[in-house]
Amino acid sequence: MINQIGQIMLYVNDQDLAKRFWTEKAGFVVVSEEDNGQGFRYIEIAPVKGAQTTFVLHNKQFIAQMQPELNLGTPSIMLFTDELDSLYQSFKEKDITVGDLVSIPGGRVFNFADDENNYFAVMEKK
Repeated sequence: MINQIGQIMLYVNDQDLAKRFWTEKAGFVVVSEEDNGQGFRYIEIAPVKGAQTTFVLHNKQFIAQMQPELNLGTPSIMLFTDELDSLYQSFKEKDITVGDLVSIPGGRVFNFADDENNYFAVMEKK
């Protein structure tokens, strides 16, 4: 039986750019980073140390060569925060592309784009 979501793979064009975005702008931390010296490199990041679910940044071109059948598109991901207004303002101050704050069934939410124009959403959960 599956009892937890462990990692979400994000396939990116520039791992260093993605790492800087998620750590310097979005406030994530690097959990681990591995490079086998032959093109396979991954960077595991999380919103906080000890998070149960992490993102793993993979080189999209390398993975496409290894496994061309994989869907390398960005998954639709909803992140949660208990400080939506301050996060929204912080993202705007860091020149992150953000959408409008909107109310939907279940709470308030906004979307944002990383530096490769992949979109994610953040919902207020208190």
